[in-house]
Amino acid sequence: MKRFWIYRQMVIGLVAGTMIVCETSLEAQALLTIDRSMDIAVDNSPDMQQTELSLVRSQERLNAQRARLKSQFSITLNPFEYEKTNRFDSQTSEWYLNESASSGGTFAINQRILPTDGELTLVNRFSYDYSFTESAFAPDPLSKTFNNRLYLQFTQPIFTYNRTRMETEKLELNYEASLIRYLLMRLSLERNVSQEFYAVYSNQMRLEIAREDLKNNEESYEIISNKVEGGLLALEELYQAEVNLAISHSGVFNSELTLANSLDQFKVLIGLPLDTTLLIAAEIIADTVPVNQELAITHALDNRMELREREIDLENANFDLIVAKSTNEFAGSVTASFGVQGNDELFSNLFETPTNTPAIGLTLNIPLFDWGERKSKIKAAEASLQSTRISYKVERTDIEMNIRSVVRSLKNLENQIEIQRKTVENAELAYDINLERYRNGDLTSLDLGMYQNQFSESKMALTNAIIDYKIELLNLKIQTLYDFEKQIPIIPEELKSNDN
Repeated sequence: MKRFWIYRQMVIGLVAGTMIVCETSLEAQALLTIDRSMDIAVDNSPDMQQTELSLVRSQERLNAQRARLKSQFSITLNPFEYEKTNRFDSQTSEWYLNESASSGGTFAINQRILPTDGELTLVNRFSYDYSFTESAFAPDPLSKTFNNRLYLQFTQPIFTYNRTRMETEKLELNYEASLIRYLLMRLSLERNVSQEFYAVYSNQMRLEIAREDLKNNEESYEIISNKVEGGLLALEELYQAEVNLAISHSGVFNSELTLANSLDQFKVLIGLPLDTTLLIAAEIIADTVPVNQELAITHALDNRMELREREIDLENANFDLIVAKSTNEFAGSVTASFGVQGNDELFSNLFETPTNTPAIGLTLNIPLFDWGERKSKIKAAEASLQSTRISYKVERTDIEMNIRSVVRSLKNLENQIEIQRKTVENAELAYDINLERYRNGDLTSLDLGMYQNQFSESKMALTNAIIDYKIELLNLKIQTLYDFEKQIPIIPEELKSNDN
């Protein structure tokens, strides 16, 4: 099935331009991209390893079946066989000694016929037989004979289904299903890596904002201290400034703890040692992309691997129904062969006067009464088939519903980004204006802290809104197998055409 090659060629990116700077205790500073992080996660994930082993197992079983369909050559040797027995002659009521020996071998070529489930066999049997008897009635006590038989035989099952073809198609479907499970798990892992990556980035940004807040409070504290010493402000203002400074120090410490915990989670996810030092270096840009809902749904229904899984389930359910209908079936087989046989005491005369050995046979299997076994198996298989069809329809509906929901969510997140961007601009202007008022003595430190918190929270809210949009856009890419940022399908069109 050429669909296998389509899946193999799928290249699914996460977020371009993001980087991780990695410094371990064993290596010097190294540059680690998000794609490299994904590769490390794939290599170190036990679930991915087990799924890959399942894929290898299915592939090798399919390879074995395809090899079995090719011509099979075999040689069976009987180098030596000797027997000496004492036999009883009923005519003379005497015992006599019989001695026999033989040596020979069989060469065979067997070829399965896939279109008809028949079997074509070419066989050559050669032997040398020796016999000596002490019976008085034996015309020739000593016998030495060379024997050779060459024949071509064809066996064809009739009134039944093609078992060889079904077995091959089942193995192909099993391999394709294993490949789909591998790719789906990789997509799931890709989503998890992206989410944890952005979580680390968000916590790192939160730490930077907390440090900026601490720096501003330190500057504010210096200003208030100078004014209190000069008698321009009351001592209560200095107390409030000290509280604000302590809160800022606590905020930095809490942000450092949160960042350290998220870094550990990211290391565990991608399989890096916990003592690895990571620094996320990424620039999150609030670029939105146009999304066509109709294109998204159509592309998903045409390419989603989960739907292909359901289709495979349908095909296997059809196979099970065929097998159920073959229970106690009326069936048979036709066997026909033609060959030549030679026998002589001298090897040189073995092929001088060969004898033709045609043969034909018909075998029929006629069931009489099975107590309803076949009928019950057919009903069970039909129920399973109907259940699989329902699952397929539900899967299509769920895919369409989820994509519609993601598209709506992207529209909402676009609006949130614009709102948060405007909020950051306004909060920055408000903070700058009130900072000047504070320096002139027209505003208390408590009021300035409120404007500073608003500015910090608005910047964090904008960062989170952009991250949410990126994650949702990745979710749409995974659900539709279409990259709306690059406006290209993940499965190239030329590969899709090869599947027809």
